[in-house]
Amino acid sequence: QVQLVESGGGLAQPGGSLTLSCAASGSILSIKTMGWYRQAPGNERELVAVVTSAGIAHYAHFVQGRSTISRDNTKNTVTLHVSSLKPGDTAVYYCYAWITTFTSQNEYFGQGTQVTVAS
Repeated sequence: QVQLVESGGGLAQPGGSLTLSCAASGSILSIKTMGWYRQAPGNERELVAVVTSAGIAHYAHFVQGRSTISRDNTKNTVTLHVSSLKPGDTAVYYCYAWITTFTSQNEYFGQGTQVTVAS
């Protein structure tokens, strides 16, 4: 059984910043990619940022230049820091991981954490 547990999020001011963290636990052999997706009301889920086990990061254009993603491979955690927040960043943010267990390889998502950017 694999679990992704997110923390962070909440209400933030436009122009402010936030940090989201996620920890993966369970019968994990390795994690190839970890990152974050988001879904705003009425929209499809979209990639925000991901990072490989080698530390190579990829950012969506809408957070490029104002966000940083990092991971700790020893703790199976990933952290996303976003600055210069905009109302358009309001969404549910989901932790993502591609995980190899003893029996399979699968993508996993967390339960999601609400981020609201408003004054």
